[in-house]
Amino acid sequence: MTTVSASAPGKFVILGEHAVVYGKPALALAIDMRFSIRVSRSDAYRVNGQPATPYNMSSHMRYISDRIGTTPVSVYVDGRVPSGSGLGSSAALSNAYAAAISALEGLPTDKETIARLAYEAEYASQGRGSPMDTSASANGYGIALNVPYREEDFLWHIEKDGNSWDVSKIEVPHMTFVIGNTGIKAATGPLVEKVKKYTESNTFAAGIVDEIGQVTLDGLDAMKRNDLEKLGALMTYDHKLLSILGVSCNELNHMVEAAIPYSYGAKLTGSGGGGCMVALTDRPEKVAKAIRSHGGTPYIIHTGVKGVTVKVREHEGHRHYIKKKGRDPAEDSE
Repeated sequence: MTTVSASAPGKFVILGEHAVVYGKPALALAIDMRFSIRVSRSDAYRVNGQPATPYNMSSHMRYISDRIGTTPVSVYVDGRVPSGSGLGSSAALSNAYAAAISALEGLPTDKETIARLAYEAEYASQGRGSPMDTSASANGYGIALNVPYREEDFLWHIEKDGNSWDVSKIEVPHMTFVIGNTGIKAATGPLVEKVKKYTESNTFAAGIVDEIGQVTLDGLDAMKRNDLEKLGALMTYDHKLLSILGVSCNELNHMVEAAIPYSYGAKLTGSGGGGCMVALTDRPEKVAKAIRSHGGTPYIIHTGVKGVTVKVREHEGHRHYIKKKGRDPAEDSE
């Protein structure tokens, strides 16, 4: 029997969320919180030992299964990325499941192929959005969308509904961040639609989207120079711009304000409306305490996280043979 294990990380956005939907630049980093999945052939679809239903098998997973045309599988899921938090939980799930199912069917599992399939699953489920989350999760480390890049840094080009994105890898210095989770779940789709209506009816809002794009380019330059003070200041300014677009909330604002005295800068990350904020800091414990004091859950994270991984095992009785070697966080769920 063949068993495939795969895992993919969540992500957070340093700069560029919402504007990236309109083809503007964005920067995202993978985080050391992952979705791990194990799949094997079965007589019916099962998730964690239970019959598959819309409640335990996401629309993303159903889309990928239908797209590939796989036979029924038994799926074990270990999700360490909080859902509805802006940390790319659905992108991590989509990448891990796409990699596992593709490997089980003998299909390509290179990062670009998986990133494209995961993005299509995300788009089908949300109805709108950029490939930022799925690309960041598939590639790992750090990625940029629609920024000037060297030829050797280019990853892939994606087009959808008149928008296009060039995805490239970026060199990320060693940095420490603290993510603060409000615990408020906010669906991405309605917030993206809210910004869409605002920008279409208001030239001022459209100008804010353009400004977010420029802030993102300035942030990339600061990151290349390892200028954390400049990068942090741009993060804080970006939070103000996103607040003008109406995608922040009181809980996020309070945590951002509480973190700033101990940080280079802080902002909401993801679609907003709840979910998470992130602070760039060299005093993570101080920031974590400030976030807790405002009712949030802090996660201290560091840069340098690998992307999607996959491992195939052939079982024969009590013996098994690993086709693709190397430790995989997906093993933690086994």
